[in-house]
Amino acid sequence: MSATSPARRQFGDGPLSRAAARIHTLLVVELLLLLTTLPGLVPLVLLGRDASNLPLAAACLLPVGPAVAAALYALRHQRPDLTDLRPAAVFWRGYRANLPGVLRIWVPALLWLAVVAVNLAHRAAAGVPSWWVAPLVLVGVAVALGSANALVITALFTFRTRDVLRLALHFLVRTPGVTLGTAALLAAAAGITAVASDAVLALLGSVLVLALLHIAEPMVDTIRKDFTA
Repeated sequence: MSATSPARRQFGDGPLSRAAARIHTLLVVELLLLLTTLPGLVPLVLLGRDASNLPLAAACLLPVGPAVAAALYALRHQRPDLTDLRPAAVFWRGYRANLPGVLRIWVPALLWLAVVAVNLAHRAAAGVPSWWVAPLVLVGVAVALGSANALVITALFTFRTRDVLRLALHFLVRTPGVTLGTAALLAAAAGITAVASDAVLALLGSVLVLALLHIAEPMVDTIRKDFTA
């Protein structure tokens, strides 16, 4: 045992093994993302791209929040050692632990975004004046960016919901690099959906979540340093 243990540690600590571990983890997380979002993904793909379907699209996105939070948790806590990988177990642990907190944030966020989108899409019928368009767009962008921050915080830390929301909004201003990076990532996701489809975006889910995790790293480090014991 004493002769084989160092060999296993050396194998698991090499750059090739770390790369293989990262790819394996991404593939497993992608499969679990697809599995947990499938109840909403299937009807979302079948929905026509019509403004009247916006409330239904928001309902189809309900499983996305918990799934993304679990993926963030799994990728953050991945093991670099190829001989000791358990991404599926870590994903499900994060899913169960974060589900109540994520839903308390994700459901209101989807409602806000749905209301904004419907009002913009049916501006004339809703009697929304033209000068309200810019404020509505700003509200929608703020809700989307704040929700992304809140998902990261909920996935990686244990705070009360109101504290998560305060931190999420606070870091929109405190870490402008994170905010701009998240905005660019969300714009890229919207572009993929517009050019291709929701299914293509779903197939890139684990890569996008990993990108979000890297973008949010300065915020995560600051929260760990300033707001945790």
